[in-house]
Amino acid sequence: MKILKYSYIWTLAVTFTLSSCEKFLEIDPRISTSDQVTINDENSAHTAVRGIYNQLQSDGYYGYTFQTIGFFSGDNIEYTGSQIVNQSLTNHSVRADLPALATAWTAIYNTINRANNVIAKVPALSVTPTFTDAVRNQLVGEAYFLRALSYFDLGRTWGGVQLVLVPTSSSSNLENLKRSSLADTYRQVLADLIKAEELLPNSTNRIRATRKTVWALRARYHLYREEWKEAITYASKLIDDKSNYNLLTPYSSFFADNASGTNESILELYYTTNVVNTQAYQWQPSTKGGVGWIRPSMGIVNLLNNKSIAGTRQSLISKVILNGVDNWFGNLYYRTNGTDPAFLIRIAELYLIRAEAYAQDNDIAKSLADLNVIRKRADIQELNIADKATLLLAIEQENRIEFAFENHRWYDLVRTRRAKTVLGIDEDFRLLLPIPYAQILIDKNLEQNPQYK
Repeated sequence: MKILKYSYIWTLAVTFTLSSCEKFLEIDPRISTSDQVTINDENSAHTAVRGIYNQLQSDGYYGYTFQTIGFFSGDNIEYTGSQIVNQSLTNHSVRADLPALATAWTAIYNTINRANNVIAKVPALSVTPTFTDAVRNQLVGEAYFLRALSYFDLGRTWGGVQLVLVPTSSSSNLENLKRSSLADTYRQVLADLIKAEELLPNSTNRIRATRKTVWALRARYHLYREEWKEAITYASKLIDDKSNYNLLTPYSSFFADNASGTNESILELYYTTNVVNTQAYQWQPSTKGGVGWIRPSMGIVNLLNNKSIAGTRQSLISKVILNGVDNWFGNLYYRTNGTDPAFLIRIAELYLIRAEAYAQDNDIAKSLADLNVIRKRADIQELNIADKATLLLAIEQENRIEFAFENHRWYDLVRTRRAKTVLGIDEDFRLLLPIPYAQILIDKNLEQNPQYK
């Protein structure tokens, strides 16, 4: 693994707003700072935390590359562009030298390093009338949450990884640091989430982490760990907060007509015309200013066009006739000015997390109730299923359609051990992606996942 020397200097444009009695600083997370700039006062602390969000939303991470690794590995989305090597993800023949792997890996570790700087330096700053204990705790709590999210993404994609918990400026600082097991990687995720929960305010913010955001990620974490009761507990915290989080109707309300920050979102990434999301250019056809290299698969197109299955979620796709041929394109990313949000956690996910956890915990009635909440919002017939296995398959399909163009499908199939059956993968080792070859060359301590070359 290569931890790059950090020399990013970004344009500073500060916007401060205060929310409710919690006085949570609702600052647009688009302003970053070099990781080598000293964090020595209130302003530099705020700027450093905004820098973590900036790295999270970068093209290498949730802005594009990391998401596409999951997109192309599943069966909802296909790559039709000129870089044919990307199709190796869909074919499950990916090699360690695929450039996208190195790009995403480095972007995630850059995010971790920025978080490590905040965790190491901000607690030592002196309190002032404006830089109170609450403000300082908030900033450090956000860093813990973002580090947890980063290690969660690394673990579910590559397995156990090197756990870097202090700031570093180069790969030479990592001598003798071996990969941790996946169990230890997940333990670090949970430890960071617990710490973040202690420090963050119990407020609502859809573009910055709060205690509620921690609860949402904990629900997902516990689902992955097959800790059903804990998944139910943390999902319920958000579902029960109906004054702040609820499903919108129609389905498209959370993304259409330039919507952002709706009650559907628990966490989304905020983009502006200065810091743009490049997804729309990749998704939209030339008639709408894009290249259309990322497209829905015919499998998901057929499901979305079936009103009895998808209902109002058909709004996720549209047909464009090019050279006399019908072509299907996704509608989640469409804003020509690059301001599409990236949706990281929606309340719909919490309903389906709880539905799956209830089913696994043999509470069929409650599971079915949560599943039918999602179906009712989509304006399709509610189900009446008594068999656990059948119900779990119904939840799997609902996840596939509800989050058709969000980064869920591949990871859902892997964690439920369904990827080999559904995607026709022959070899178990393909369920983890290879450690980027470029990182193996640089770091002698970084071991490749088994059977990859």
